Amino acid sequence: MVQGTSASLQIERLDGGCSGTSKGSASAMEDEKDENLDCLNQQSAGKPPRNIKMVRQYCSSSAFFTDFEILGLISPSTENSAFLPIFRSGSWTEKGPKQYMEDEHICVDNLHKHLATSADFPSPGAFYGVFDGHGGVDAASFTRKNILNFIVEDSQFPSGTKRAIKSAFVKADHALSDTKSIDSSSGTTALMALVLGRTMLVANAGDSRAVLGKRGRAIELSKDHKPSCASERTRIERLGGVIYDGYLNGQLSVARALGDWHIKGPKGSKSPLSSEPEVEEINLTEEDEFLILGCDGLWDVMSSQCAVTMVRKELMLHNDPVTCSKALVTEALERNTCDNLTVLVICFSPDPPPKIEIPRNHRRRSISAEGLDRVKGILNN
Repeated sequence: MVQGTSASLQIERLDGGCSGTSKGSASAMEDEKDENLDCLNQQSAGKPPRNIKMVRQYCSSSAFFTDFEILGLISPSTENSAFLPIFRSGSWTEKGPKQYMEDEHICVDNLHKHLATSADFPSPGAFYGVFDGHGGVDAASFTRKNILNFIVEDSQFPSGTKRAIKSAFVKADHALSDTKSIDSSSGTTALMALVLGRTMLVANAGDSRAVLGKRGRAIELSKDHKPSCASERTRIERLGGVIYDGYLNGQLSVARALGDWHIKGPKGSKSPLSSEPEVEEINLTEEDEFLILGCDGLWDVMSSQCAVTMVRKELMLHNDPVTCSKALVTEALERNTCDNLTVLVICFSPDPPPKIEIPRNHRRRSISAEGLDRVKGILNN
C-alpha cells in the first residue's frame, strides 16, 4: 500500500449536454448554434445548463489516491427485467484500538443451499449481515446465528418479506431478553441485506450503514440511528428518554439496538431505545455493481462516496471483494478509527465494473486579447 500526503479526489459526473434538434442540414446547424448559445448564457448567469447533471464529491485518502480527477458518466436507467444478480462476497474484520472484538457478521451467497430447503422463494437468494455488539459479544453472536431463521420461519415469508423482517427483529430482541445466558446489558446493532431474485431488502437498527455502488455513485440504503439525529431525538424525548452529549440516557451512542434490556425495561413497554428496523426495498439493475455493509468504525472516518470510489477502483484492478474489504479496513485504521471494524463487499456480477467513459467535446473556445486584458485588470485590482 502506497502511503503519502492526503490528496483531494474530485469526482464529476456529467449526463447529457447541449444539442440541437435535427431539422435539415442548414436549419439543424442554426438550431444547434442557438441551443449552444442558450447553454452558454445559462452558464454565464450562474445557472447549470439544461440536461446536465453534475455531482461533486471529495475524498481524502493517504493510501489510495494521488492528485487526479475522475470523470464519470451518469448513464440513463437501464431497467432490465431479465437481469439477475450473481453473488460474490468478501469480508474483513479487525479489532482496531479496542480491547475486545465485539462485531459479528454473516455472508450467504447461496440462500437455498445454506438453508438446505426447497422452500418456494425467488432465486437466486442471498443474505448478509453486520452486527456491532456492545456490552460484550453475546447479543451480536446470538443475532448472527438466529436472525435469518427468524425471517424464513415467519408465516409472512416470502409473500410479505418486509413484514417478516420486522417481525424477526422483534423476535430476536425478545429472545435476547428470555435467554438467561445472555447478560441484560449486552446489545447489538443489526444491519442486514436479503436478496430474493432482483429484489433487495436492507434492514437496519443502529449506526452501521449499507451503501450501494451504482456506476460509481454512492447510494445510501440505510440511515444511521444516532441519538443526535433529529427524528431519533424527537422519538426518544417523546418516550421520556434524554440525550447527554450524544448518548441515549447518557449510556448508548445509538438510538436503536437489539438487547440492552437493562435500558428498555419490561417487555411490551415503550422504550426510547427501539429495536424496530427501517427497511429499504429496491430492484437491482445492471447498473448496481456492489453493496458495502460496514459498522460505524468505518463510517466514522470515511464518507460513503469515498468508500464506493475505493472499492470500484480496486475491483477494476483485481476483481476480488475480499481484498476490497481489507482495503477499506486498512484505510480506516490509517485514519485512526476508534472502534472495531467489520466490512462486507457484495458484488452482483462475476465481472469487474466497466470503465466509465464520456464523449470528449472537441469544440475549442478561446478568449480575445481584449478580454484577456480585462481579466488581468480584474485580477490585478
